[in-house]
Amino acid sequence: MSEMFFDGWDSLIRTLVVGFLGYCVLVIFLRISGKRTLSKMNAFDWVVTVALGSTLATVLLSREVSLAQGSLALALLIGLQYSVTWSSVRFHWFRSAIVAEPSLVLYQGQYLKETMFRERVTKEDVMSAIRAAGKATVDDVGAVILSTDGSFSVIDKGSENNLSKQNLKRQTGDF
Repeated sequence: MSEMFFDGWDSLIRTLVVGFLGYCVLVIFLRISGKRTLSKMNAFDWVVTVALGSTLATVLLSREVSLAQGSLALALLIGLQYSVTWSSVRFHWFRSAIVAEPSLVLYQGQYLKETMFRERVTKEDVMSAIRAAGKATVDDVGAVILSTDGSFSVIDKGSENNLSKQNLKRQTGDF
C-alpha cells in the first residue's frame, strides 16, 4: 500500500531527469520543425498536438520507455506532420483528401439544414457562435461558416453578398 504513495527516490529522480531532457528534446524538435507543427488548423494538426503531449507523458511516467525511444517517437510524429503539411501545400489532391472543406451553415438569416445535419451542427451551436461574435440574433449576421478546424466564422451582415460557393474558401481563409 505504501508504494502507491511513494515507491522510492529512484523513480522521482528518473522523472525529473527524463522529464527535463524530454522537454528539451521536444522544444528543440519543435523549433526545428517550425510553427506549423503545433497549429490547430484542422483535425490532423490537433491529433498531432495531442499525440506529442501523450508521448511526452509516456516517456516521463513509464519506466518501460527510454528517453531515446520517446525522442524517436516525438521525431516520428513531427516528421509525419511535416510530410503531411508539406504535401498538402504542394498537391491539391492530397490537401483535398486530408482537409475538410468549410461549410456554410447559415446564410442571410436562413439555416442551411442539410449542411447542418451533415456536419452535425445544431441551431444552438450556430446561435452560440453568433453570440460569441457579439450579435444577438441570426438577423444580425450575414452568414455563419463552419471552418475546417471546427470553429465558426461569423460574417457581418452586408458582407455575405460577396459570399458565394466559388469564393467560400477565400472568405474563410481556406485556399
